[in-house]
Parts: sequence; C-alpha cells; structure tokens
Amino acid sequence: MIEVRSVSVLVLLLAVGAACCLGFGFVFQQSAAQRAPLDDFLSPRLLLDLVRMPRWLGGLGLMVAGMVLGALALGQGEISLVEPLLATNLLFALALSRRQTGQSLGRQGWAGLLLLAGGVSTFLLAGEPRGGSAVADPLRHWLIIGAMVGSALVLTTCAKRSRLSWGPVLLATAAGLLYGVQDALTRVSGTRFSEGGLAALFTGWQPYGVLLCGFTGLILVQSAFETSSLRMSLPALTAAEPLAGILCGVGFLGDRLRTDTGALACEAAGLAAVVTGIVLLGLHPAMPCGTARPAPARTLQHP
Repeated sequence: MIEVRSVSVLVLLLAVGAACCLGFGFVFQQSAAQRAPLDDFLSPRLLLDLVRMPRWLGGLGLMVAGMVLGALALGQGEISLVEPLLATNLLFALALSRRQTGQSLGRQGWAGLLLLAGGVSTFLLAGEPRGGSAVADPLRHWLIIGAMVGSALVLTTCAKRSRLSWGPVLLATAAGLLYGVQDALTRVSGTRFSEGGLAALFTGWQPYGVLLCGFTGLILVQSAFETSSLRMSLPALTAAEPLAGILCGVGFLGDRLRTDTGALACEAAGLAAVVTGIVLLGLHPAMPCGTARPAPARTLQHP
C-alpha cells in the first residue's frame, strides 16, 4: 500500500511538473510564432524561421522539458492517470498570461479552474485507473492509431481551407490527437526499453512513431499559434490530447477503468467538466488575444 501510494505521488509530481513546463512553453511559443510569415503556414520552413527567435527557443526548451517529465510520468503510471493531469497545463498558461496582462480571474476564471480541477479529480477517483496486460492484437493497435491519425489528417485538410477562421482550432485539435498517440507510443517505447534495452527499443517502430508524431504535431501547433491567439488554439489542443491518450490507454495499452454504471457516469461527467473548464479558461480575458493577420505574408521580424 505504501509503495503504491509513493508511486502515485511520484507520478503526480512528474505530471504536474510536465504540465507547468508545457503551459509556460506554449505561451512563449505562441507570442513568438505570431511574428512568423504566413507563407510558412503548415511548412517545415516555419520551424527554421522560429529557431531564430530566442523567445520561441525558450518556449521550445520548456516544452521539451515538459515532454521529458511527461515521459517519466508515463513510465511510472498508467496513461489514463497521467493524461488528465497533463491537461492542467492550461492553468499554468493562464497564470503566466494573467501575470502579463494583470487580469483578475473573475467568475469565469474561477469556474473554469474549479471545473478543470474537479473534473480531473472526479475522473481519477471514479475510474481508479490501473495497469493491465497490453492487448497483443496488432490490428487493434493500428485501428485505434489509424483512427487518431486519420482524424488529424482530415482536420488538417479542412484547416487549410479556413486557416484564418476555424483553421487554428482544427489544427490544434489535430495536434492534440497526435500528441495523445505520441504519449501512448512513448509508454510502449519505455516498456520495450525496460524489458530489452536499446536493442529492443530501436528494433520496434514505436520510437520512430514518437518522433514523427512529435515533429508533425509541432508544425501543426506552431501554424495554429501563428494564425491565432491562445484563446483559439490552446483549449482545443489541451482537450484533444488527454481524450486521445485515454482512448489509446484503454484501447490497447491495457489500462483498466471501473466499468459499473455509476463509475462510468462519473467518469463521463468528469471528462465533460474537464473539457468545459478548458474552454472557459482558454476564453478567459487574461489569455492573449493576439493581433489580426490580414496579409497573406510579411517579412519576419526579429526581436
């Protein structure tokens, strides 16, 4: 009992630390990405322009630190436990934005905070996420991953047609789905490494899937940040990632949740509260509004 509790506390600390780094990193990245040329939309060239900006590099460093801490948390706990905790990155993003803008939380901020925190707590208490044997059937793996990646592709295609209206929301949702898959593949890669070392790790396709999802997701996120404010992009990103990660965890990683009627109702209510809280916090006045981007392209400005 003591050992289980200590592991849970470690997972909690790692996941909340990851959320803190991710939230701060997203704020820094978005403020820099809005200065990039719109001609770089959905292009790897966007990253080449952004690496010249110290502020964006700082945000990227925080994001990488958050991913490392998140990977450590996934190595110690179930993805269904870690993902809801990672969704609290929006609280840290709001805290930094609030400090920059001087806005008070107000009713909307407190309501969003209580819904997000209460929803995470309700889901974890009702579901009691615990590990189990991963599903051996590769078809099930590919069906779930294919559904996530296919949905991300459809959303990205739609985003190209409305890149300055609903495009950023669609791109952020697509990135969130890919990051959820990345988290699941990170968990699998960690298991392969612990069981067979580097040989087992690099002979599987999962670590390469982690890199591909991470790189593609980064381009999608920065393109969303480039063309919109955090109010438009970050809530969709924050909501989509845990939902995709939990689906992968229950679908093929062997995570188990309570499935009696009362528990399922509380789990659904908890996730609904999390999404509602994310939307309220993402639309809070403290979040940067950004500036309009009417021109199709402009010269990159350096600080």
